[in-house]
Amino acid sequence: MTTGNKQVDKIKSPMIAGENKGKLESEIIYDTDIQIKEIQNRIWKALKRRYQYDSNLESGQNFLKNHVNSKIPLVILYVDLVGSTNLSMTLPVDKLVTIIRAFTYEMSLAVYRYGGFVLKYVGDAVIAFFPSLSNKYVVCDRAVRCGISMITIIKNGLNPILNQYDYPDLSAKIGIDEGENIIVQYGHDENSSLDIISYCMSVSAKMTSLTKSNNITVGDDVYVRLHPELRQKFVRVNYSAREWNYVSKRTGELYKLYTLKQ
Repeated sequence: MTTGNKQVDKIKSPMIAGENKGKLESEIIYDTDIQIKEIQNRIWKALKRRYQYDSNLESGQNFLKNHVNSKIPLVILYVDLVGSTNLSMTLPVDKLVTIIRAFTYEMSLAVYRYGGFVLKYVGDAVIAFFPSLSNKYVVCDRAVRCGISMITIIKNGLNPILNQYDYPDLSAKIGIDEGENIIVQYGHDENSSLDIISYCMSVSAKMTSLTKSNNITVGDDVYVRLHPELRQKFVRVNYSAREWNYVSKRTGELYKLYTLKQ
């Protein structure tokens, strides 16, 4: 829709089933040349003040309402913008806000395309979840492919336009894990916000902080469920006991982490 001379796009609900009916999971690709051009067009218009991003969390909150006060399996995905503090010191406020809005919008749209939901925005980070109540293998694949798509979107979609304005490149760190999660609603009103509390959430946040720029770290509970073709893209990564001391709830041993080969 448009507001005055500014175009406003709202993020739509998950579309993976309808868009890709009959396709194998390994055939689903969303970061095509056409979509990259659409991303570039959006941020170009936003920088020219002719476009407004409109993100909302309604679909994710609606899903969680059906599971409030219960424990359900989810794949958690953290995507964190790298270097936003430096950007805040070098860019005008309006430009910084536009870039962060563009980043969170495009990351959110990627989540929805791969069948996930956005839980919340925390500063310059997007926290998403993918319900894994049925086929954990398919959902883990989707979440990881979503993460790979996010990096492609940043590199090929956002950065080429930002470079034209002499803005620094954006990069992100992504952490993905799977496990049981408790759905909590704050307050007694049915419209009160909902959140997720779990060991999995803590693990995902910590692994994201350890991840290198434009890379993805996945926990062992995701890695072991990936399609062999996708699993080959990852390599085991080890950290010191001071950096990483999380224990696997499945094996009782130090929780293994894997990162994309580069």
